[in-house]
Amino acid sequence: MTESTFEREQATGIVKVVLMIIALAISGLMLSKAIHYRLDVAGLDPVSQITTEVRERQLACLAKNIYYEAGSEPFEGKVGVAQVTINRTESGAFPGDICKTIFQKNVVYEKVICQFSWACDRDTGVRPLQTANYNESMEVAKKVLLEGFRLPSLKNALYYHADYINPGWHKPQVAHIGHHIFYN
Repeated sequence: MTESTFEREQATGIVKVVLMIIALAISGLMLSKAIHYRLDVAGLDPVSQITTEVRERQLACLAKNIYYEAGSEPFEGKVGVAQVTINRTESGAFPGDICKTIFQKNVVYEKVICQFSWACDRDTGVRPLQTANYNESMEVAKKVLLEGFRLPSLKNALYYHADYINPGWHKPQVAHIGHHIFYN
């Protein structure tokens, strides 16, 4: 092997190592940005813990969602709505924060679509009128969010609708509880 060939191979090897180091640095930077983005979507910073204030806000949002979506439903129906909300929040396909998931709005063909219809239809600042239904909704929110209570049939459920409508979804149906049909 001539000296110039050896020097070329050595230079090529050095270039490959430098390119590999650059690629690793870029990958690390992208991973860091992705982690910070997910934490930001969840409303957290990288070193924060869930505070009492954050947990109380999550409970209030979840209780309102249960109340407006399933306030007159049986206990299991309320749990189903809560569980779908939590499943969405944890899925990565929706915001990583319970309140942001509940109030998420999309624009489709210039029409605003809410993830949960009541968030578009009602003044969300108004206190619920049926105190007993709201109190039960809050108890369900606590059981699901704080105690991890779940219905096994809804482990992966991300969607539901009232049984008196047919949205034409082509999703696997997993349960019919009260007046709601649940889907994965």
